[in-house]
Amino acid sequence: MRLSDDAAWPKRDRLVLSKGHCAVGVYLLLAERGYFPKEWLDGYTRVGNALGDHPDMRRVPGIDFSSGSLGHGLSVATGMAVSARLRGYADTRVWVLLGDQELNEGQIWEAAQTANHYGLGNLYAIVDRNEMGLDGHTEEVLAVEPIGERFRAYGWEVREVNGHDPTALLSCLLNLPDPGSGRPHLVVAHTVKGKGVEYMEMSRVWHLGYLAPPDAEATIADVADLPRC
Repeated sequence: MRLSDDAAWPKRDRLVLSKGHCAVGVYLLLAERGYFPKEWLDGYTRVGNALGDHPDMRRVPGIDFSSGSLGHGLSVATGMAVSARLRGYADTRVWVLLGDQELNEGQIWEAAQTANHYGLGNLYAIVDRNEMGLDGHTEEVLAVEPIGERFRAYGWEVREVNGHDPTALLSCLLNLPDPGSGRPHLVVAHTVKGKGVEYMEMSRVWHLGYLAPPDAEATIADVADLPRC
């Protein structure tokens, strides 16, 4: 992403966390960039702390979208992409991270159609394809496949990648067309929920979970030997 040390720089790239429950990963990066004090991280989700399970753009510098209910992010990102174009910000990209289960929402497909209609080459969507939502496996709850073909039918350029391969993922993202390409872009990142922690992998119980001390110890032991990025 094209960023600045100033979170208020109007021409910077935008990131819409449609699946906002992964905000904890973004908070670390924003703190590292200096958008807010690192001490905030120690109070994550505590009463009075700005860093919640879902991000709040009114309280956290660098957050571009306050999420909660899923399914809205692609529409918001589409609006941001149109706005950037109208303001003449030719190099500004709008990124949006989607969960696969939220593709059940009709609003997603209205946004996909709109993005193609306006030729939003500055819009880049990533679907975390982990095959599971809170209600269970996506294809059992309400099938979302074929994701790539559905977006291609709406005129999007689509690529697929192993979301657990940092080298392949980085190469994919760095080689996406520039914002003037005239077509919105989708990356389907295939992942495994709970990857690297055996008792969590593809477990509906751990779609939402609390790491009590014994769980934390077991998790640390499981991931200790995983390769680092």
